[in-house]
Amino acid sequence: MSAPAAAPQRAGAPVGSRSPHPPGPDRVTQGGRGRRRRARAGRGALGAVAVAVALLWVFPIYWMISSAFLPTNRLRTPEPTFIPLDGTLANFRRVLGDPTFFSSFRVSLAVTGLTLVAAILFAFLAALALSRFRFRGRRSFVVAVLVVQMIPAEALFISQYQMLDTWQLVNSVLGLTIVYVAAILPFTIWMLRGFVAGVPIELEEAAMVDGLSRTGAFFRITFPLLAPGLVASGVYGFLQAWNEYTLALVVMTDPARRTLPLWLQGLVEANRATDWGVVMAGATLIAVPVIVFFLVVQHRMTAGLVAGAVKG
Repeated sequence: MSAPAAAPQRAGAPVGSRSPHPPGPDRVTQGGRGRRRRARAGRGALGAVAVAVALLWVFPIYWMISSAFLPTNRLRTPEPTFIPLDGTLANFRRVLGDPTFFSSFRVSLAVTGLTLVAAILFAFLAALALSRFRFRGRRSFVVAVLVVQMIPAEALFISQYQMLDTWQLVNSVLGLTIVYVAAILPFTIWMLRGFVAGVPIELEEAAMVDGLSRTGAFFRITFPLLAPGLVASGVYGFLQAWNEYTLALVVMTDPARRTLPLWLQGLVEANRATDWGVVMAGATLIAVPVIVFFLVVQHRMTAGLVAGAVKG
């Protein structure tokens, strides 16, 4: 019985090789759907991790605010109260009824405002000098800024107190402002230097070719582009000055000249049994100006990103 005839091979195909079979449309579609499902699953997992981390960050703030609406006897019960449905405003009334709260608020507001203006002004001028000019000692100045930033603040307490005591600036807004500016200035200079260096100097030169002076070119072209850096530095300086505790504890030894963090610490130590509801209410009120300040400058930070890009 004769063997079956072999199937004819295609022209040009090597003998003994199998003809390739490209995947059909169904197989390609299934592969694409599988990749999309894996990508969606990966994004979902990353989103879940992000939500979990955000909840860990937000929970202490939520616990502070919710505890501010609870009386002390509810706070000391073994069962925690996560949602204060039957809360009270008595804790806030006690804080707002304390006259020392408003005096401390005025001291903190004055110190923070002066520190913010002085630190931004000096840091901005220093950043311009470091980024736009070449002078002898420039590298040494940058290294000095970094070295000063690495010195712990606690190592300077004694010398700073003696300096302020010699100038008779202990327990004064001006003395605490000087110490705060000295602490904030190195990092602020370093931050603004990066923003100034990121704006090409050719923009100013092109504006000068069009007839503007160097000052006019800077304020009309470069300065709007630096607004995000100024706002970011302002946020950093505001947070550091508003929430600072240790330097204020050294400089402001008079109870009548305390800042808000010192006032809150005094509220904790006022009684042997701490009224945590009042403490949480005070901490909540201290955090309100920070939130308001950030909400105000957030829009300005976004607007500053494109303010100089549309100048013709």
